[in-house]
Amino acid sequence: MAPPQPELKKYLDKRLHVQLNGSRHVEGTLRGYDVFLNIVLDDAVETKDGGSRIPIGMVVIRGNSVVMLEAMDRIGGGGGGGGGGGDDRQQHHR
Repeated sequence: MAPPQPELKKYLDKRLHVQLNGSRHVEGTLRGYDVFLNIVLDDAVETKDGGSRIPIGMVVIRGNSVVMLEAMDRIGGGGGGGGGGGDDRQQHHR
């Protein structure tokens, strides 16, 4: 029996910050994932310890190297109003 599918659907096409083992950091747009948490990031950029940013394009990251995922874009589903299907960027009010 296959392992349960990770619930990352709401993160598709959103910018993510991914912390990897070995204190590596990558940011990119989530384009796909599988049951093993292997992820595909587009327009990915690796951030080195000194703060330098290296564009690496589209990359597949093996799931067992992922330590943490953090959404850089707003993810729907919380708070008042909204609902499914709308453009979350329209809800930014300050």
